[in-house]
Amino acid sequence: MATRTPVEIAVPLLDLAAQYQPLRDEILAAIARVCDSQRFILGPEVDALERELADALECEHAITVSSGTDALLAALMALGVGPGAEVITPTYSFFATAGCVSRLGATPVFVDIDPVTFNVTAAAIARAVSPRTKAIVPVHLYGLSADMDPIIELGRRHGIPVIEDAAQAIGAQYHGHVTGTFGAIGCFSFFPSKNLGAFGDGGLVTTNDAALAEEIKLLRNHGAEPKYYHSRIGGNFRMDALQAAVLRVKLPHLPAWSDARRRNADRYRALFAEFSLGPTVELPVEPAGYTHIYNQFVIRVSERDALRAHLTARQIGTEIYYPVPFHRQACFAGLGRAADEFPVADRAASTSIALPIYGELTAVQQRHVVASIAEFYAARR
Repeated sequence: MATRTPVEIAVPLLDLAAQYQPLRDEILAAIARVCDSQRFILGPEVDALERELADALECEHAITVSSGTDALLAALMALGVGPGAEVITPTYSFFATAGCVSRLGATPVFVDIDPVTFNVTAAAIARAVSPRTKAIVPVHLYGLSADMDPIIELGRRHGIPVIEDAAQAIGAQYHGHVTGTFGAIGCFSFFPSKNLGAFGDGGLVTTNDAALAEEIKLLRNHGAEPKYYHSRIGGNFRMDALQAAVLRVKLPHLPAWSDARRRNADRYRALFAEFSLGPTVELPVEPAGYTHIYNQFVIRVSERDALRAHLTARQIGTEIYYPVPFHRQACFAGLGRAADEFPVADRAASTSIALPIYGELTAVQQRHVVASIAEFYAARR
């Protein structure tokens, strides 16, 4: 039998250049504006971005920081998390969710994820609450909100503040309200691959508590107010004005970019149905009342690693988010958690794969992705 010649269609996991080109002149002008001002740390660009983000996210206070990781770190510090404290987090997320807890000398307490949404549930969190629990950190993974009402109620009942890890979920909604505004503090990332990405690292802390907002502002600048007078030990968590200027250009486009990702998600669903892959591929869900912004489009499949190799050969970019849950990371071995304690996270780590979902993805490219997946499983029947 003749070998089938692969279709020459390249589909990168993410194409930042496609987003940049239409905005190139405006972005370069914004960067030049900062260069001409010679105001590179905080200043008017950062102040303006914070006002615009507070409006966009419907919150009282938006405080920019140097990264999504530092947003979490500053949030935990503001709430007094330190040695002897426990912080409940999912065992399945980007490393910073748990790493920031350990950096402060506290203990991350891992819980398993929901098998459908990949997010933590109030029921799982409730089983992990102890007298030492200082904070709860639900993650809105891949751009889908966690089920926040029962989590907030659980925190209120126990007097435990909730820090939302919304690093992947800027603009996502839960029953009509924006993620990052339910708990005491919300934390966002502007890493370049996010729906709203900077030209490097950047992050954001949101809160409706004026006292917490002032504490975050203090902590992001070494705890100094006024200059050189330190009431707290903070860190250098400030956002560069260049990043703020770039984000100000991009922010008005965020709703359209997220809508484009949602349309691409709908197209994927139609294509997977067309190729009769329903029983073979588990697709991401969007429960009623939720608005998923699809920072990632993650499917679950059998023979995941072989499929990934096949897609790579077909010039299709993929990624595994995440191959090793926290409870299996070497740096957390000392916590003494049983290897088989988190079966849902373990299954997600071995079966999940992220497909390209960026807004500029074309219908032809998406068909190539799904046809290539269908080709892989057809060869195994």
